[in-house]
Amino acid sequence: MGTGAITAYVDVAQLVLYAFWIFFFGLVYYLQMESKREGFPLETVYPSGEMRQTPGFVSMPTPKTFLLPHGESVTVPNDKVSPQTLHAEPLHHMMGAPLVPTGNPMLDGVGPGAYADRADVPDYTWEGDAKIVPLRMASDFGVASNDRDPRGQEVIGADGEVAGTVHDLWVDKSEMMFRYIEVTVPAGAATRNVLLPMNFARFKSDHVKVASILSHQFAQVPGTKSAEQITMLEEEKIMAYYGGGTLYATPDRQEPLV
Repeated sequence: MGTGAITAYVDVAQLVLYAFWIFFFGLVYYLQMESKREGFPLETVYPSGEMRQTPGFVSMPTPKTFLLPHGESVTVPNDKVSPQTLHAEPLHHMMGAPLVPTGNPMLDGVGPGAYADRADVPDYTWEGDAKIVPLRMASDFGVASNDRDPRGQEVIGADGEVAGTVHDLWVDKSEMMFRYIEVTVPAGAATRNVLLPMNFARFKSDHVKVASILSHQFAQVPGTKSAEQITMLEEEKIMAYYGGGTLYATPDRQEPLV
């Protein structure tokens, strides 16, 4: 027998290969099982709309409880179902067909306007305070002296028209950076303040430019329950509105580039 051979038919290299196969199969099985902690049971959109309750060959993982800050906890998997109503339908009668919004595409939670069901509570700092607040509530923060302060400047939509005026800036006290621009916009005969995410804004010399939505669409930006803080779910919905605008703000944005 040669070096490493255990018998005339089995050697160490062969045993290592078999061990690797067993390990790799176990790894794939474990990852598939852990992936069912969220998003299960599965819902079939078309054609039956049924809920798949049985896990199939790969079993469901045992429940695991995660301890969250400030005394909260969450156990997964669980039987929670998203409260969102799907305002969309398949483009054609085929499995995997793209979904087309049936209502207001920027508020239907479809495509680039989709959002996750995060907790409807503010994100907190380590000390237990609301993390994202307007500057008027955070006296320890301000605009750097060498930066332009946009408060009071006009906000211009993708159509080149004035959408509103910058009222305040919202700061993330943990990351020490601005997250939102608070904009005063007309809403019928009155006005309302809406939030504009920083990553959708471009600062010019005398105004703030927004390319994702049109000026009149600012009036429908999802609001917040409080004028002094924002919940994680509200953040999702606001981001989704501007994200949906990148595709649905105008009909031509849904057409091919060429």
